[in-house]
Amino acid sequence: MLSIIDDIKAIYRNDPAAKNIEFLLYPGFHAIAIHRVIHWLWKAGLPFFPRVLSQVSRFITGLEIHPGATIGRGFFVDHGSGVVIGETTEIGENCVMFHNVTLGGTGKHHGKRHPTIGNNVLIGTGAILLGPINVGDNVKIGANSYIFMHDLPSNTTVAGVPARIVKRDGHRVNESLPPTRIDRAELENNTYDGPEN
Repeated sequence: MLSIIDDIKAIYRNDPAAKNIEFLLYPGFHAIAIHRVIHWLWKAGLPFFPRVLSQVSRFITGLEIHPGATIGRGFFVDHGSGVVIGETTEIGENCVMFHNVTLGGTGKHHGKRHPTIGNNVLIGTGAILLGPINVGDNVKIGANSYIFMHDLPSNTTVAGVPARIVKRDGHRVNESLPPTRIDRAELENNTYDGPEN
């Protein structure tokens, strides 16, 4: 219940257009509220039903969030339509995401196959993040950025196709992203301990 309250607060903190009880009209809020219930059912091991509910939520809200995705408190999706969040995605607290963002897999990994997002991360419209990548805390990802198997250090701003670090600790830079460090054995042996499809 506290997560939902934090999600409502995130709407007013991040959207100056939000007034009185207008949070009830936000599809991103609908999607995350439904997901918080579905995720609990998924973790409880209930088969099939969480996936059915996630598809109903997708139809109603335009956001596709897999029941297995873990999302921290204070999550805000502005506009929301076209968002895709994969099964093994982990999102930290107080993150903001805009429409048409994909947090997806590469199709070549097993187990942990989707991004891990830190706290206080902003992901701009149309950004695509693919693979079991790690995004640090306090990262800003520019609109339409493309990130494939590269990690994003904390306290940076990244932008471009492919994305590059354009700001680090408040100073302008022009740096390549570091390649994703992954445990090959974990990925190849499918040792991720989350629920199966």
